[in-house]
Amino acid sequence: MTRPTIVLVHGAWADGSSWNPVSTELQNQGFTVLTPPNLLRGVATDAAYVSSFVQQRTSGPVVLVGHSYGGFVISNVPTSSGDIRALVYVDAFVPDEGEFVFQLLGGSGSALDVPDPTTVLDLVGYPGSPEGDVEAFLKPSTVHESFAQDLPEADRWLIAASQRPITLSANTAPSGAPAWKDVPSWAVVGTEDRVIPPATQRHMAERAGATITEVAGSHVSMVSHPDVTLDAILAAAGSSAD
Repeated sequence: MTRPTIVLVHGAWADGSSWNPVSTELQNQGFTVLTPPNLLRGVATDAAYVSSFVQQRTSGPVVLVGHSYGGFVISNVPTSSGDIRALVYVDAFVPDEGEFVFQLLGGSGSALDVPDPTTVLDLVGYPGSPEGDVEAFLKPSTVHESFAQDLPEADRWLIAASQRPITLSANTAPSGAPAWKDVPSWAVVGTEDRVIPPATQRHMAERAGATITEVAGSHVSMVSHPDVTLDAILAAAGSSAD
């Protein structure tokens, strides 16, 4: 039996280390695990990068896993990029064609859906940016109260210090045709998620026909409750093996 390669795509304000608790256990179970950088510049650019990564760095079946905005990205990776057998969404966006991040969060009760974004985000310019675009960092208070509230305080401070920003333009770029229409999907819904509220996650996951698991976790439940994410990935991998 050929086991699939597990490709873990991080979201905004994170990097590949956000998958460490899950990646370690998958490696212990004999899986090949890859955690490519997500450029966080816009879905077309970001999905093209992950698509290229999958084409060049994998052979055989692949399970794509996305956290948060990473779910937006894996939805836009063409299944022809490699032998992509399944998608797993963890506290993630599962967009349909034409939808964008701010639209999906609008009216959801998200901690980020506020009249003045500078109350929860620090917005800064970056070199080479398109006119008017900026990078968004989470304010430390947002990390502590809404992003990773179920992690130890020291870990929350590390997230605040090491976060990778996402451009505002990435949050207004529409999704293309979603890959979940072509391959089966699984979803982990954090019921204590204050970034993508659980009702919003459920709606998107149900629409995609995903197999849904719920966990009493924050937006980073794959860190606070890695076993639940691990079980979803193993289920997807089991359906994907040759």
